[in-house]
Amino acid sequence: MKASSPDALAQACGAKLIQGDGNSLSIRHVLFDSRRVFQASESLFVALVTARNNGHQYIEEVYQKGVRCFLVEEVPSFNGHQECDFLVVDDTLEALQMLAKSIRKEFQAEVVGLTGSNGKTIVKEWLYSILHTEKTVYRSPKSYNSQLGVALSLCHLEPEAELAIIEAGISKPGEMATLEKMIHPRSGIFTNIGNAHQENFTSRAEKLAEKLKLFEHSELLVYCRDHEELHHSISEHFRGKTFTWGLHEEAQLNIRKSAHTASFEYALGAKRGWLNLPFEDVASVENALHCFAWIAATDQMPLEKAAEALQHLQPPEMRLEMLPALNQSTLINDAWIVDLDSLKMALNTMVLQTHYARRTIILSDIPSSPEGAELLYGEVKALLTEAGVTRLLGIGQDIEKYLHEFEGERRFYPNTESFLAALPSLVFQQECILLKGARRFGFERIASQLARQTHETVLKINLSNLLHNVAYYRQQIAPGTKLMAMVKAFSYGSGHSEVASLLQNHGIDYLAVAFVDEGLELRRAGVKLPIMVMSPEKTSISQMLDAGLEPEVYSFALLEEFCKVLSQRSGYDQMPLRIHLKLNTGMNRLGFDREEWEKLAMFVQNKPEIEVATVFSHLAASGEAEHDAFTQEQIALFEQGLHILRQAVRAPFIAHLANSAAIRRHPNARFDMVRLGIGMYGIGSPEEQAYLLPVASLETSITQIRVVRKESTVGYSRRGKLQRDSRIATLPIGYADGFLRKLGNRRFEVMIHGKLAPVIGSVCMDMCMVDVTEIPEAREGDKVIIFNSAERIIQMAETLETIPYEVLTGISQRVKRVYFQD
Repeated sequence: MKASSPDALAQACGAKLIQGDGNSLSIRHVLFDSRRVFQASESLFVALVTARNNGHQYIEEVYQKGVRCFLVEEVPSFNGHQECDFLVVDDTLEALQMLAKSIRKEFQAEVVGLTGSNGKTIVKEWLYSILHTEKTVYRSPKSYNSQLGVALSLCHLEPEAELAIIEAGISKPGEMATLEKMIHPRSGIFTNIGNAHQENFTSRAEKLAEKLKLFEHSELLVYCRDHEELHHSISEHFRGKTFTWGLHEEAQLNIRKSAHTASFEYALGAKRGWLNLPFEDVASVENALHCFAWIAATDQMPLEKAAEALQHLQPPEMRLEMLPALNQSTLINDAWIVDLDSLKMALNTMVLQTHYARRTIILSDIPSSPEGAELLYGEVKALLTEAGVTRLLGIGQDIEKYLHEFEGERRFYPNTESFLAALPSLVFQQECILLKGARRFGFERIASQLARQTHETVLKINLSNLLHNVAYYRQQIAPGTKLMAMVKAFSYGSGHSEVASLLQNHGIDYLAVAFVDEGLELRRAGVKLPIMVMSPEKTSISQMLDAGLEPEVYSFALLEEFCKVLSQRSGYDQMPLRIHLKLNTGMNRLGFDREEWEKLAMFVQNKPEIEVATVFSHLAASGEAEHDAFTQEQIALFEQGLHILRQAVRAPFIAHLANSAAIRRHPNARFDMVRLGIGMYGIGSPEEQAYLLPVASLETSITQIRVVRKESTVGYSRRGKLQRDSRIATLPIGYADGFLRKLGNRRFEVMIHGKLAPVIGSVCMDMCMVDVTEIPEAREGDKVIIFNSAERIIQMAETLETIPYEVLTGISQRVKRVYFQD
């Protein structure tokens, strides 16, 4: 937004201004996350209050980072608050939305609003990629489409933009009217209607009518005429001009697909032409045609030029990709598009990798007008400095001109080719590397050189979906109830330090690992959260104590061993060891039995060298309805144990019993903290599965395709006998990767181009073969999906006669983990 004084901001959002001593602030940025503070002296911190958190408790922390202007509901008192400007309101979110509305009102150029159940973000990104070479385009960041996200998007609206593209999403009735008042779009695109968030609406018709409120004052609405339900609702509720596209004969922009390729003939009145798209899947085609239709309806550019741009569309990488890199480094690959907002987000991710002292950015030229370049690169320099970047490797014609005075180590290259030629001479060692460049620079070539060499099978971890699942379970528990995240077994196959670091930055209270080595790895990665070790080995007690790990204690023998070691170590009389007492209530695996609980209470009462951090137990069958009576018996027995221990232990401790399944099914098992395990990774009970998002996707590629004649055999022991001439594809995944032998001989199918291909013959150690006869478009190098949803993981588990836990934890660590975050 344009630079504004606190007084102007107060007027815009209806706040009472309490001004600090001698301040003369100029605010250009809005932030709400205390972990992501950039350009602090020019930022307004919004202390949001939610059911689960209160931003006011982070004000002093943000002050220490340099922020001096705050939007608050109450003025805090801390050492230094006299220097600050406080904008005091009754509701900070509502005030932020008022500010956004004020900024939008001053913006005179075209604003297009997008809504729908799917495709909003992709359409927005594709519209931007098509049009930003023609004019200055602003679009809302990432998937910022909520009540908070839209307000933040508009607060950062660039005054000089000639077009703004803002997406809007809702989850319940009454929300869209608020978004419409802020966005007030002149034109709009309605992508489609589906079942997302349907649980909060009585019918799809109600949800459609709610979404259409975004366009209450719009002059133009673009949509696909082929969706009859959508067309009927728009005809009933929308009073402006419509522009339709599709196969339907009534569509204004008529589309016809050719027989065998991703080519489409279009007709708009007397105008005819062809669209050649770089993909064939229905969703991508529909998203691309939404873009083309809106351009046709608004005359943003000649249709021939728009058709040419559509040929070069690529799936937008709206997620950061974190990869293991050379020499114990981590590569943050965000080399898809570069502008100031996306650079800030990428640098935020880099800053959160606290276990690296060295930070290198490989940065391309950033598109800008000649008159605005100096100001733009001045901001870039400030951002790099604030993020603690120690080395800048610049690529392009402009970046050296404007960033040659960067204070850290710096080197510049005229193009990507010259950088690649110099790459062997550059040293990367135990550092965080951010790759950030415009698509035209082809930074994917750099990424492939820097990423640690692995075979072609990868396990993709969607960190945004993981956080979504955490948020879902948070909604099930009362405010104040703590969350312990289970990151044992390589975080259920997802990767220890990456998942733990993410959770640390998103409000998880405790982590749990199985063994001391896992906890030590997290400490080396900079994870500072309290960590419970569930199977502490006696031989590792000293290591555990030195690293501040907290052991589960389940027997007197183990308890006495800890006390013995503590008595032999100096200084521990001042620092009691925090322990977690495990009670056996029916699992009959580990834990103190019922007849030992009184003795246990007396023991810990008289041991000042230990401190009881938590008391817990383990439910044996909380997810199975036929065992609900037994689960309730366990809960009652656990409550007895708590009563006994709380009478003996003077200091308060945390009680926890509920695992993922029990969080929703057994509310009386939640106590002070819940343990979130496989539910966090997207696998839940049948009644909650619809609310969870998949976290892990196992993918590989086709190494080779050959035609094998009828009656021939495939694989070891000739078990794959063919009943017809067949196309057989070899995949670089086998039982050493976790793709087990039981999946062979047509018992499991993989997915290629959205179609299923059965596994043929026996699975080998490093490879397997699949029948792609029914997938004629399959080619060598094509992507193969082993699983990408809970349903596929469950299906794989059923084939293996096991449970989803084993499928996820069985993925070999030689399979590269790739991390994404929206």
